[in-house]
Amino acid sequence: MIFRKVLALRGPNIWSRHTVLEAWVDLGALKDTSSAHIPGFNDRLMSWLPTMIEHRCSVGERGGFFQRLRWGTYLAHILEHTTLELQTLCGTPVGYGRARETSEEGLFKVAIRYQEESLGRACLETARDLLMAAVFDLPFDIDANLKRLREFADRVCLGPSTNAIVDAARARNIPARRLNAGSLVQFGQGKKQRRIWTAETDLTSAIAESIAQDKQLTKTMLAAAGIPVPEGREVESPEDAWNAAQAIEGPVVVKPVDGNHGRGVCMNLTDEQQIKVAYGEALKEGSGVIVERFASGAEHRLLVVGKKLIAAAAGDAVSVIGDGQHTIRELIELQVNSDPRRGDDETKPLDTLKITPLTMIELEHQGFTPDSVPPADVKVIVRRIDNLSRDVTDIVHPTVAEHVVLAAQVVGLDIAGIDLVTQDISRPLEEQGGVIVEVNAGPGLLMHLKPEVGSPRPVGEAIVDHLFPDPNDNGRIPVVSVTGTNGKTTVARLVTSILKASGRTVGLACTDGITIDGRTIEHGDCAGPRSARNVLLNPILDAAVFEAARGGILREGLGFDKCDVAIVTNIGEGDHLGLQFIDSPKEMFKVKRTPVDVVMPTGTAVLNATDPLVVEMKELSAGSVTFFALDPMHPVIRAHRDAGHRAVVVRDGQVVLSDGTEETSLVALEDLPCTHGGRVDFQTENVLAATAAGWALGLSLNEIRNGLQSFQGNLQDDPARFNVLESAEKTIVVMDGRNRSALAAVIAAIDHFPHSKRSVIYSAEEDRRELDIVQQGQQLGASFDRVFLCEIENGVDRPVGEVTRLLRSGVEEGSRVQAINEIRDWSQAVDAAWRELQSGELLLIQSSTVPKTVKKLQTLLGLEPAEAAA
Repeated sequence: MIFRKVLALRGPNIWSRHTVLEAWVDLGALKDTSSAHIPGFNDRLMSWLPTMIEHRCSVGERGGFFQRLRWGTYLAHILEHTTLELQTLCGTPVGYGRARETSEEGLFKVAIRYQEESLGRACLETARDLLMAAVFDLPFDIDANLKRLREFADRVCLGPSTNAIVDAARARNIPARRLNAGSLVQFGQGKKQRRIWTAETDLTSAIAESIAQDKQLTKTMLAAAGIPVPEGREVESPEDAWNAAQAIEGPVVVKPVDGNHGRGVCMNLTDEQQIKVAYGEALKEGSGVIVERFASGAEHRLLVVGKKLIAAAAGDAVSVIGDGQHTIRELIELQVNSDPRRGDDETKPLDTLKITPLTMIELEHQGFTPDSVPPADVKVIVRRIDNLSRDVTDIVHPTVAEHVVLAAQVVGLDIAGIDLVTQDISRPLEEQGGVIVEVNAGPGLLMHLKPEVGSPRPVGEAIVDHLFPDPNDNGRIPVVSVTGTNGKTTVARLVTSILKASGRTVGLACTDGITIDGRTIEHGDCAGPRSARNVLLNPILDAAVFEAARGGILREGLGFDKCDVAIVTNIGEGDHLGLQFIDSPKEMFKVKRTPVDVVMPTGTAVLNATDPLVVEMKELSAGSVTFFALDPMHPVIRAHRDAGHRAVVVRDGQVVLSDGTEETSLVALEDLPCTHGGRVDFQTENVLAATAAGWALGLSLNEIRNGLQSFQGNLQDDPARFNVLESAEKTIVVMDGRNRSALAAVIAAIDHFPHSKRSVIYSAEEDRRELDIVQQGQQLGASFDRVFLCEIENGVDRPVGEVTRLLRSGVEEGSRVQAINEIRDWSQAVDAAWRELQSGELLLIQSSTVPKTVKKLQTLLGLEPAEAAA
């Protein structure tokens, strides 16, 4: 069982709307081996992972997967289930998986959902090892492997506090994205984004956090506001600690000045030696030490979010009961640490109790040591401050709530954990000598999420509501996705122009690069998910437009979880067929449907009514559907309008918006430079798609019209996408078409131009099938008088010269071609074609990279950049 590759599809993809690993699994000699035919395999697997009895599989009932094992199923399918189960046993429950054989015998694609990518990969590798051990009857230590995976999960997965906030955000349809290996998470997009780091937010003041770390300063500020705090001061030495304790005249607490989580805190001390030892332990946990009056009562932690008390938990001392036989050390293990709720990782609501110097002080205070054997039924306190695990939110006295909310405000924290000590949280502090002892930034939430006693509290929801107080605000900016075979980049640029005309700050990621508010920040092919994710990080944007190319979707999924508008320009004959086992237009449909699958219920799918495969996507949109077509009488358009839905068409030379039976003329084609007076049908279709998107986003007709009219379709705003340049009575048309459908559309467009003779510079991409390359050559030979063949790639996929040879074999079949020239270098081919071009003739140039193409044309025609844009 060999993994050819493992892809992490980090966004919606051809398998699922969720993240999945796609493993290309070569079963080799095991390709025809069923689980029913391997002696002992099923028994070994089921004994190692008995919990897989919960997998229903296609049987649809508990134990369904085990039934499939007994009936006989292939190892790729078993790998899927095993990987899912290992992730679930590590605390990241997942249930989606698929295993499908490819057109290559014995090679399967196995899709497995994951929550944390690195853990998913680790579980996948372990699942393979486990299955190979089961196949060949080898030893496999399941307990050791699960222990290793769980420890790894504890290191790499979000903790329960952060997860609670993330889950609450997603429940409100707010997108969440982890930004680092820690707990830094972004909610929302563009201008609407907010960020957290566990229970700290982008509203948490650094000054307030510093104040909270200085416990003496915090006490001084709280006391000035009339909030009860314990008497005490910061001390400088063990001797000074004893002096401070004597001045207080009563039991004291010794604690770090800037510690946290109760570390280094020792309570109810009166003995000089104990106080001096406690000073040393406290100093290990902080930069200084405080001695303050001990307040009798239980420790409480109250969570304040914004200006509200959200949750309160009480802690009780931990004790053991003597039996006259075991030492205190042994009783701690038997009676305390044996509790399954205790552990050393964040998923456990209670900590493992360890004997520390502070424990020694506590025991000494009671006349014991860890090795003492207390008499039967004698209670021994082993930790005075334990995990705060008893929920008391419902009984907090209103004045106590007022005190803790004010304490957070005095320090300046938007989220705070307030520690207070009191006998009865349901009574005012002043009546019983209760005090607030600490104000903490970045408080832990687990005690409120998983209390030992009482109800969990919606603390994650409270923090999300604090960040997004408007219940209708989901933190999203308008996102438009454009996919299809041809026209994607131009449509994406047209939509961007429309959004800019509406006054929005727009981010665009497309084949030509990334543009932020009209400024290009990255050149090259940026039509993939990584570019989209990067754009959505930008805090100045209030709209985003993404070209979603085939390669990016297959390689990594989409770069966004949902979109407001999904445009599908066409599928036609497909392109890049034969790659990644996408061998037909019908299979390409599964790729191009991906953005339509994630249209929000309030959004719109904009679909080409003349492409049957695109029309099929109508049923996939959770939102509305707007069709577009040149022909207002197209059957799909007519049926859609008759049902009361929207369409965008051309009627009498006008772009027309149809809403059911109502029609509104938007703009004349002759006023849209990129359509060249309506002569270029595919550009007109691009205009219709972009218009539908602007309409779906609720933009005004004037905004849509202005955006379309300002789009010139030249080398500046749409480089290499059917740019027409005139010089010395010669015409140059630059295009980027690289497949049969695109080439046919361009040829149809220049048929409307008056030139009697025309030449072309062309090359096919190496990754196309031989048949596709030859057929493009046939199109050239049938449509051009002179053909200049070059090579725009570097011979990685095919030997140098192979593409030219295939193209030429097709060109030679053409009835029109009179001359064929092979000039491998694109730039030299352009020079040669320009020299041979006569007055009144047309030259079609297939572009190289956009910067290279623009620079070459500027040099060729002697244009300044501004002139080339005209």
